[in-house]
Amino acid sequence: MARTLNRPASHKRRRGPVPALAAGATALALAGTGLALFAGGANAAAGNLVANGGFDGSLGGWTCTGSASAVTTPVHSGSGALQATPGAADTAECTQTISVLPNTSYTLSAWVQGPYVYLGARGTGGTDPSSWSNQNSWNQLSSTFTTGASARSVTVYLHGWYGQSAYLADDVVLSGPGGTSTPSPTATPTVTPTPTPTATATPTATTTPTATATPTATATPTQTATPTPTATSTGNPTTGLPKHVVTGYWHNFDNKGNNLQKLSDVQSAYDIIAVSFADSVASRPGAITFKLDAELSAGLGGYTDAQFRADVKAKQAAGKKVILSIGGQNGAISVNDAAAAQAFTDTAYAVIKDYGFDGIDIDLENGVNPTQMGNALHSLQSKVGPGFVLTMAPETIGMYSTAGAYFQLALNTKDILTVVNTQFYNSGGMNGCDGKVYTQGTIDFITSQVCTQIQGGLRPDQVGIGVPASSKAAGGGYVAPSVVNNALDCLATGKNCGSFVPPAKWPTIRGAMTWSTNWDSVNGNSFSNTVGPFVHQMP
Repeated sequence: MARTLNRPASHKRRRGPVPALAAGATALALAGTGLALFAGGANAAAGNLVANGGFDGSLGGWTCTGSASAVTTPVHSGSGALQATPGAADTAECTQTISVLPNTSYTLSAWVQGPYVYLGARGTGGTDPSSWSNQNSWNQLSSTFTTGASARSVTVYLHGWYGQSAYLADDVVLSGPGGTSTPSPTATPTVTPTPTPTATATPTATTTPTATATPTATATPTQTATPTPTATSTGNPTTGLPKHVVTGYWHNFDNKGNNLQKLSDVQSAYDIIAVSFADSVASRPGAITFKLDAELSAGLGGYTDAQFRADVKAKQAAGKKVILSIGGQNGAISVNDAAAAQAFTDTAYAVIKDYGFDGIDIDLENGVNPTQMGNALHSLQSKVGPGFVLTMAPETIGMYSTAGAYFQLALNTKDILTVVNTQFYNSGGMNGCDGKVYTQGTIDFITSQVCTQIQGGLRPDQVGIGVPASSKAAGGGYVAPSVVNNALDCLATGKNCGSFVPPAKWPTIRGAMTWSTNWDSVNGNSFSNTVGPFVHQMP
């Protein structure tokens, strides 16, 4: 079923063939944490080590910052649930320190709802688990971890995100054998209950993982260092792309309310065209497939597979790169182990060879494993060859910190990465690289987030600006095309900036991306007609 525009989110798509899951129970998670989906309620778990995991009647057993309380409705089960509201400088984090055994496996889960709800544990002595979701209905987050040799306690946490609305949590479970020590109350999180105003906060973009972010007022300054020496890097010249590029997503589906396009209809200003989207293969984790959407074909009066293939070649003959996007809002493609990585590599290569695509775009909005996906992409690039185009379109929160899984994936594939076009929309307010909070839909939000990514280790030529092509294409964060141009000028030359002025000039900044060419068409081609010429004249 096609998504409608009454519920704007990130890169919308129709739902492809995915394994059957209970509606409203689909969980998002940062990959690499052993995320699982469960059909039953959390209360069915045995050996729960969490005290008052149901928040029935009080917050007893929990330490919370900001505005938090036990509410009687809505709840997932029982008589209570946690409701907590983040502030501009506070994530409304609730924690509980629990005694555990060393070298032991544990499973952590909770039922949550609301914008950017995080569940995780610190102090495990191994890989600390972290998962999150962004849904308006109850959904379960779950992860597994193994404690280290010296671990005697872990701190379980739940929190929201700066400036977002209230989140809910219920039925928190930590299953596994209990420890023998008495947890120290000092093992509570590092979140400061009374942070100083964010206007004077110090940068945190490369210090604290986004899933466990602490208020910027307590972070160690790291973002005022000497500008990255790679600012003049020319990037990967083997892709045959110009120095600065414009990327647009093309809908291989009928998104109801926007203009249907044949690939040949895509505006000439777009240098990279991301065909959206590949589908998962339900019977084989990691595997992908692609075919021209039947509903789109019918809506275009019989657009055939042969015509699409011919259009791919025609665009390439005109100097464009046509790539296949993996994921989208509803993409159910998971590459979490070596077998899935191999399946992804093999099937992606087969599709690329079959249709003649120039590469792959990674737009996985339901979690990503930076190690396994990184391995898969390196294997795929070695098969395709040096002309392989690799782009990414993470949500803003995925590139907020180098500790984030998506940022790690970008760094893991830096040697073959063409450009990361972060979705600077649907994200609310966030801290920039200077530690100050900036509101989405502004030039300062865009430029301060780009600063974070460059100071986090990406070359400027690997960073682009991602924005919606019209106010109808996203739930928030739309900016006029002229603002995109000003942001690029600010980043490249230091001119036309807002209140935030980057600490360096990055003349090789790669360009801009939009969701989507179809929405651009609805908006009178304002993006391609305004941003395209500006990007192409950048020195």
